[in-house]
Amino acid sequence: MARMKFLCDAERCIECNACVTACKNENEVPWGVNRRRVVTINDGSPGERSMSVACMHCSDAPCAAVCPVDCFYTTDDGVVLHDKDICIGCGYCFYACPFGAPQFPKNEAFGSRGKMDKCTFCGGGPEPDNSPEEYARYGSNRLAEGKLPLCAEMCSTRSLLAGDGDMVSEIFRERVTWRGSSGFAWGWGVAYNKPGIRKGYDVGGKAAGAD
Repeated sequence: MARMKFLCDAERCIECNACVTACKNENEVPWGVNRRRVVTINDGSPGERSMSVACMHCSDAPCAAVCPVDCFYTTDDGVVLHDKDICIGCGYCFYACPFGAPQFPKNEAFGSRGKMDKCTFCGGGPEPDNSPEEYARYGSNRLAEGKLPLCAEMCSTRSLLAGDGDMVSEIFRERVTWRGSSGFAWGWGVAYNKPGIRKGYDVGGKAAGAD
């Protein structure tokens, strides 16, 4: 069984916020709630990097560990979801999450924040798949349709990767390898027409990691 994971390649992210917009539109996320956001460090300085951040669907989720009512559950695909019928809006999950993923419609005290909302990996909720009730509360269930989260599919630079954790790590590992290869990293051989490099391929015919 696949273990679904996100990975954002900070070397490719251009802070276009297409992932944020895609998430908002696909799931009709309420105003004031951001399931995904782009964070920039060293803004305007050497070494500036941007990264798309949301719920990372941890294997040992700290949000689930601190929830006093056990509203969190993990699917067979490793997606961490929650039940809004059980959530009491205490906010413990927000303080426990290192990514700031849990969102609340109100910034108020215990029990009056409203029901927690977060990224579902486009996996819906406990209601029947693709039912109107599921969409109204949790947004689109693209996983049930055999699709990946729209945020990753809309990423123009393929910075945001989503899918089976083993495949995602393999893609990123190949990218890092090519970046460290002198002369071939990032497809410069193609861009500058270096001898011996065919378009999109290295001299051995292997795909040059253009994606």
